[in-house]
Amino acid sequence: MPRIRQADVDEVKARTNIADIVGERVALKSAGVGSLKGLCPFHDEKSPSFHVRPQVGYYHCFGCGESGDVYSFLREIDHVSFTEAVERLAGRIGYSLHYEDGGAAPETSGRARLYAANTAAAEFFRAQLLSPDAEAGRRFLGERGFDAGAAAHFGVGFAPRGWDGMLKALTAQGFTRDELSTAGLVSTGQRGVYDRFRGRLVWPIRDVSGQTIGFGARRLFDDDKGPKYLNTPETPIYKKAQVLYGLDLAKKDIARGDPRRVVVVEGYTDVMACHLAGLTTAIATCGTAFGTDHIKVLRRVMGDDNASGEVVFTFDGDEAGQKAALRAFTEDDRFKAQTFVAVAPDGLDPCDLRLQRGDAAVRTLMDAKVPMFEFAIDRRLGGFDLSTVEGRVGALRAAAPIVAEIKDPLLRPGYERVLARRLGMDPTEVRSEVRRSGRTAPPDAPRHEQPHGDGPSGGPALAPVTLASLPRSAEVALERDALMGALQYGHQVDQGLLGRALSSAFRTPGLDAVREAVASAPDRTRAGWVTEAVNAVREPYRSLGGELLMTPFPARDEAGAVASATDLCRRLIVRSLDDEKNELLGAVQRVPADSDGGRALRMRLRDLDVERQRFAES
Repeated sequence: MPRIRQADVDEVKARTNIADIVGERVALKSAGVGSLKGLCPFHDEKSPSFHVRPQVGYYHCFGCGESGDVYSFLREIDHVSFTEAVERLAGRIGYSLHYEDGGAAPETSGRARLYAANTAAAEFFRAQLLSPDAEAGRRFLGERGFDAGAAAHFGVGFAPRGWDGMLKALTAQGFTRDELSTAGLVSTGQRGVYDRFRGRLVWPIRDVSGQTIGFGARRLFDDDKGPKYLNTPETPIYKKAQVLYGLDLAKKDIARGDPRRVVVVEGYTDVMACHLAGLTTAIATCGTAFGTDHIKVLRRVMGDDNASGEVVFTFDGDEAGQKAALRAFTEDDRFKAQTFVAVAPDGLDPCDLRLQRGDAAVRTLMDAKVPMFEFAIDRRLGGFDLSTVEGRVGALRAAAPIVAEIKDPLLRPGYERVLARRLGMDPTEVRSEVRRSGRTAPPDAPRHEQPHGDGPSGGPALAPVTLASLPRSAEVALERDALMGALQYGHQVDQGLLGRALSSAFRTPGLDAVREAVASAPDRTRAGWVTEAVNAVREPYRSLGGELLMTPFPARDEAGAVASATDLCRRLIVRSLDDEKNELLGAVQRVPADSDGGRALRMRLRDLDVERQRFAES
């Protein structure tokens, strides 16, 4: 692949706000002067340890150690090459890239082509919805209360009934059959390659950033012997266990809601109905049950770090819907947010509820929500005859383990009383049964393990040095804070002063390794210099450099931070001058006072005192 000119790479990075890119995947909130934080997208965590510093274009996770710039973020999160990451960001800002062979090259790399193929297919399907052959699709939408505007908003399209209409259209645009096959858009049978989606209404499935990665297609015609819903198969960019339909549209309202609420529904038309009715935080899974990976995605988007948020599951009132709700209940404790279940009157799904009773009925569905634990208890009790002693005892034994799973010590007694009221039994008896049925949970697995790869000598790799592992002393604090100031605000500090402060070795080995990298940076005013400096820190101290860059600097505002960083530089210089003076005082004792060497030493001592006073008083 042609190599992008370095000047363009730097320019695209300088014009891109890393917080905008990360913020599409992670709900970020203020974490001090110039710093944002959220739940890490690279490992599962309960409390946010992932920090972003937009001013320097860098991110760092204090939990797992992942760090880097906007390019490394895209490479890790979307599994794209460096060139693809640059091309994608350049496309966002409308910047024309130049390549070392002299021209601007088109995207030809694998994953970029899959995104492009899906985008082209989505446009093809949308255009076909207006064709005469799509009458059945338009009628399907109309019968469910969706007009042309709704279809356009959600990008709904129609796949023609023919054998290879989309295949021909996309190959005419330059896509190969191999690319379309890898994207899951075509299949191969005895008669050759043909469109995967034919004679169906089609919904584009987008990732959280809004890029089309696959499709869900609904059967329309009786002679279609395929499943009612047919989805894109697993591809390099489409993983159904991690995809939530509608999240690209819902994420902004999820992040700014008070409380932050996510409404989980069961199908594409339910998402459409909720959004059109005003519940704009509705999402759905894509042909699979709601699972652990979906929870990880949702928690990052909603900033799920306390119990103020809400996750509301809506399910059909039939047996299948109740089973789906109980499956979701098994994952309940993975959320910090409160979880609820809302079942519409008469067991209607949101789409039918809107069609029969209007938008207001869909919105008031949230008023009927009940806590997930209460719903699970009621479902468990539903199989027993509570009018008999035997039925009540059996129901207690069946429901007690659910209450025992409640980890919150303030919630559990409340649900013990709820269960006692449901059964008409003595609360003491219920409490005793809950305690008997309680299971000891296994200890939490470590959230992150350091790699156990071989070190340079063939033995175990050295564990990364972190801020927490540094000694506690005034000297260490001075060096630590000075490096934080240099990394975070060095571009605003007088460069001569900063260079002088970093010219002398530090007394803490790890901090000195970071100092060397910062001091060696050729231009500390150029955009992106700090990322290069941190990446240049030798192991096992590189992670320490990332922490120093991302740890909130103690200051009330940016001006105060620059002033503090400047003062720390002066203090380092004064310390260095004091060290030199102590060495000279020792040397004076060993050299005759009337010798040339003795006179030179005394002159240098006088100069040091003058210089020290200048820095100490400035």
